Amino acid sequence: MVEVSVVGAGRIGMPVVRRLVAAGYGVRVFDVRRELEQQVRAAGARWGGTVDVDVLVTVLPGSPELREVAQELLPQLRAGAAWVDLTSASPELGRELAAAAKAQGVDYLEAPLGGGPEAAASGTLTVYAGGERATFDRMTPLLGTFAQKLKYAGPHGSGYLSKLLINLLWFNQAVAVGEVLRLGRIGGIDPAQLHETLLDSPADSVFVRDVVPAYLAGDLLTTFGMDRIVEELEAIEQFARVNDAPAAVTGSTATLYREALDRYGPIAGELLGMKYTGGER
Repeated sequence: MVEVSVVGAGRIGMPVVRRLVAAGYGVRVFDVRRELEQQVRAAGARWGGTVDVDVLVTVLPGSPELREVAQELLPQLRAGAAWVDLTSASPELGRELAAAAKAQGVDYLEAPLGGGPEAAASGTLTVYAGGERATFDRMTPLLGTFAQKLKYAGPHGSGYLSKLLINLLWFNQAVAVGEVLRLGRIGGIDPAQLHETLLDSPADSVFVRDVVPAYLAGDLLTTFGMDRIVEELEAIEQFARVNDAPAAVTGSTATLYREALDRYGPIAGELLGMKYTGGER
């Protein structure tokens, strides 16, 4: 039996644990929230102990937590073990951790996820993997227990960057559509009517078709915190600066989300940026 240690038993981590247990992996879970122990044991996994296992899986909120956990746990991994990180982190941190893992003889694979808790529970997440192709191939059976689409992005850093860029386009659309709805409202167009007008037009998109109706119904998609959104956008800004790349749209979106964070606070709501540019208070 392949032994796996999972660090992080949150909204994504816990469904991942259940899927791994159901697939026959021996799973041990670590989380700072001791109140989760009963839930973990009920899922058929063990709680705490040692991370000296075949595979370490980390499912953490963001780059700061990933760096902290890496400093603590990487020295405990033996040569030949694999480390699969499912966190949405910065490309620079990914390359740093990959180098540290390689020096210790550990195979590191960044594998940030697309999809929320429901997709995790049903095993239909998407993985954006970065690292050595051989490590990706080796970890494919494990990843397939909780992900339906496995996308190999390229070398270390590219998996994290791919996920960040997908999210960047999402947040760009959120603030742009919010502004469009606001301008329409100022001009006397009802938001629901403007949505109907956008459908099947050159401006139509999955965002317009699926997200705008939810937003108009009051759903702000409370599965992701505003502070984490700003963290991701600032990671892309940093990537652009380091690579001397122009990123004016990214900068504008990040500024708007920082302003929204100041207004609403670090609460959950992916569409709070849309609410902010839409003029709703």
